[in-house]
Amino acid sequence: MTYITKSLETVDKLKILSQDSQYDLACSCATSQGEHRRRSKDDKWVYPVPLSGGRPTFLFKTLFSNHCLNNCRYCPLRSDALVQRLSLSPEELSKIFMSYYRAGKVSGLFLSSGVLKSPDNTMELINRTALLLRKQRFGGYIHLKIIPGASEAAVRESLALASAVSLNIEAPNEESFKKLSTSKKYSRDIVSKIEMISRLIKTGRDARRLKHTTQFIVGASSETDKEIVDSSWNLYHNLGLNRVYFSSYQRGVGLAGLPGERSELSNKQMLIREHRLYQTDWLIRRYGFKLEDIPFESDGNLSLTVDPKEMWAKRHPEFFPVMVNKDDSSRLLRVPGLGPVMVDRITGLRNQGIKIKSLNQIGRQNKLLKKAEQYLVFNS
Repeated sequence: MTYITKSLETVDKLKILSQDSQYDLACSCATSQGEHRRRSKDDKWVYPVPLSGGRPTFLFKTLFSNHCLNNCRYCPLRSDALVQRLSLSPEELSKIFMSYYRAGKVSGLFLSSGVLKSPDNTMELINRTALLLRKQRFGGYIHLKIIPGASEAAVRESLALASAVSLNIEAPNEESFKKLSTSKKYSRDIVSKIEMISRLIKTGRDARRLKHTTQFIVGASSETDKEIVDSSWNLYHNLGLNRVYFSSYQRGVGLAGLPGERSELSNKQMLIREHRLYQTDWLIRRYGFKLEDIPFESDGNLSLTVDPKEMWAKRHPEFFPVMVNKDDSSRLLRVPGLGPVMVDRITGLRNQGIKIKSLNQIGRQNKLLKKAEQYLVFNS
């Protein structure tokens, strides 16, 4: 169900479409407060992106169109939803982006869309927008969403234009996916396309330049955390994705029959669940944890009350204590409260011949360091 307003200015359309783009989080995960998405003064979503030197920059993020043929039951923009439907043209979008870019408000674009007429028709419009920007000699960051079911030719064109691409996996398996959508096929439209993107990037000339990400919708279906983490492991280690993101389903935006609408978890607990998945993702990507190390509960989910690293420590008392002045980085990284920065400081002091007698030597005392001290010894 739709209603269409015929005469809207580009800025008015952008206000609606940029608001609708908030549901796609494949570039908005934060590991610090300064990395969270925020609104600009004119109601646009802007997304911090850390540069190699540590200085943040911001993305201009919007949908090309909120028209959609798909009936994804968790999505407020699904085909039968009562939504004001509108679209930008490639010329409109490229023009307004360049005005923001030249004013120094943003440095890159994140462009997604609902499905207009067909996946390839939508990809043609998305790709044409990116092409217009490249023809204007914009050499900066462009993240393009790949529409489920898009052809290889359309994907190849996106890869030639983009700095990063993503196609949302949504669910960890076909059983869970069927509860989210009947208009898309999990194997044909999602999994095979992610595999194709991975293959094209690996065999292309710009494999190092292009980034490949995806996103799970957490809690809309009846998947477990273990199923999500197992799928994420495959995406990282077998398909070479750069990042996996997690978007918590929030009750009230989907259809009544959706499993997430009947969940016993509160919206706050659903957000904690999302946070636990990000913590687990961090352990796998940065802390050297293996799939078998992740401490799931008997129901296949992560604890909502204890973070996964601390839960692992509680289940492996034989591993502790860790010797601050002797053990290597891999053991130090298993200590709750110690992260890569603190471990680097510890090993840096040790390399200078300095014996560490207290964690006060590596940083200001806080809750994390107090927690770490319970697992450490200093007299070695």
